Amino acid sequence: MFFERETGGERAIICSVTIREPYYLPDVDEFFSLVTSAGAEIVGTLSVQRQRPSPANFIGVGKVEELTELVRATQADLVIFDGILSPSQERNLEKQLKARVIDRSGLILDIFASRARTFEGKLQVELAQLDHIRTRLIRGWTHLERQKGGIGLRGPGETQLETDRRLIAIRINSLKKRLEKVRKTRHLGRRARRRNGIPTVALVGYTNAGKSTLFNRLTEAKIYAADQLFATLDPTLRKIILPGGAEMILADTVGFVQNLPHALVDAFRATLEEAVEADVLIFVQDGAHSDRLMQEEAVLEVLQEIGAHKAPRVVVMNKVDLRPEVVSGIDESARVWISANSGAGLDALTMVLAEALGQAPAEHELVLKPCEGKLRAKLYQEADVLTESITDLGETKLNVRISDKRLVSLIREVGRSSVH
Repeated sequence: MFFERETGGERAIICSVTIREPYYLPDVDEFFSLVTSAGAEIVGTLSVQRQRPSPANFIGVGKVEELTELVRATQADLVIFDGILSPSQERNLEKQLKARVIDRSGLILDIFASRARTFEGKLQVELAQLDHIRTRLIRGWTHLERQKGGIGLRGPGETQLETDRRLIAIRINSLKKRLEKVRKTRHLGRRARRRNGIPTVALVGYTNAGKSTLFNRLTEAKIYAADQLFATLDPTLRKIILPGGAEMILADTVGFVQNLPHALVDAFRATLEEAVEADVLIFVQDGAHSDRLMQEEAVLEVLQEIGAHKAPRVVVMNKVDLRPEVVSGIDESARVWISANSGAGLDALTMVLAEALGQAPAEHELVLKPCEGKLRAKLYQEADVLTESITDLGETKLNVRISDKRLVSLIREVGRSSVH
């Protein structure tokens, strides 16, 4: 690590701040989940209401004194603010509270660091952390920043800070170059899929909405899925077959959250390009959440920020099993209600996806010659064969249900010149 800071355990006080200008109403339950996801033990809470943040310490002198007493009484060594603190606010609060202070961005960065598993994910998290740290370096070097005070104490603080900033800048540039290579590799993969005519569908949504569970259900994969925030950081892609035989690539992406730090959005841009370049987005929402509209707005904001807001969307309302009054399937607003856990409503979802990709299955009548057994086998494998009969000429007459595009592809694979 490039700088020193207060050290301590994980006994934490959380401070939720409601602000009127600019308006911010904290989701206390979500913030509790974020803190516990990071592994902290919550030993105290403080709620604050402000017209606007205090430039010096965010919550005002009186509340800082109240928070100081709470830190002493609980012997907490960490205070986590549900808000975005400036470097000077963090520094002033640490001096007054005698405890380590982090804000919402620092907390989410810490969770991301613990969740990253792949080389790419770790690079992205490190880039975001360094971008966050470099504006806060001076706090860790207060013992060296004195420019007056006698022989031996003139200059080294500024020199050390400049050195650390330069080292961080070098590392950030290195990470950006490596992530640019990742972005180019992903671009080549997407271009190859387009040449093969395989569309991409990306799962997007609020964290813990059930995207990874749905991904596993649709692809029969076994990627990590858990009832916790940011269980998935690293993108996963799998090929699936839709009704009618249409092929598509399904991509699972990182979940979004209210006030997602811009540093993370920038760092994960290479990963989020799977959503930007997707032919269709599956917008997964927690249909049983009490504040679903806030979550929906937060996701739409991030999609706007990364340039994915214009992509066609299929809205999926997950966790219908927790809403006994709702029936799985398509509602009057064209939303698909499903349960990724039980599989309810998935047939309706796959049909909607096929239609959204322009590959909805249709009925076709085919007459196969006796030598076209390979085509018959493929049709039985990938299409719904409705009827089969033998003509007077010994040919096989099939009525099948398959997408037009996939049927044309199968005809080409066996070397036949046309559908008829």
